[in-house]
Amino acid sequence: MSLCSIQQRLKAPKGQMNSFGGYKYRSCEDILEAVKPILKDYSYAIGISDDMVLVGDRIYVKATAYIMDKENKIIAAATAFAREAETKKGMDDSQITGTASSYARKYALNGLFAIDDTKDADTNEAHDQATGARINKEQKQDYLTVIREQIATLNNDGLKETLDELTLDAPMKRAVWADLSEEQQKVIKSLTNGS
Repeated sequence: MSLCSIQQRLKAPKGQMNSFGGYKYRSCEDILEAVKPILKDYSYAIGISDDMVLVGDRIYVKATAYIMDKENKIIAAATAFAREAETKKGMDDSQITGTASSYARKYALNGLFAIDDTKDADTNEAHDQATGARINKEQKQDYLTVIREQIATLNNDGLKETLDELTLDAPMKRAVWADLSEEQQKVIKSLTNGS
């Protein structure tokens, strides 16, 4: 049983509606509801975990989604980051963290199951959908911040993990690459042997 088969079978409809932006989107829960029956067919289970990561003076939620076999061995995993807002009107601190967690978990699941969300602007940036933009600008900035911090702190393992995640989203990878300095690109090329 390959991950490719699961990805091909998975249909995760956009079951939520953003009344402010007037567009449909899929939530983490929508993806989980759609994938659990497929995983059951193969005796697989899914798990999601969160870690809090300090990058500079900002807190990021790092979500990891993974598939386990009958022996609880992880057979595939993907991670995603979301930055906590410093403040958000009408939300207390736990709600801000919860929002970042939901966002990161959704994008970790998107990466794991190769769900193309490039047309699914699920933030208040409805213009991404209206203009046909292929990337979420906030997510791109989050990647850039994390990558730059990983380069600055010589966190090669973390950098490799982030780059592996980006290989699942070619448009995002190109957009992030274009915004990195030549020096940062050289560091990444040396780490990845030019790939």
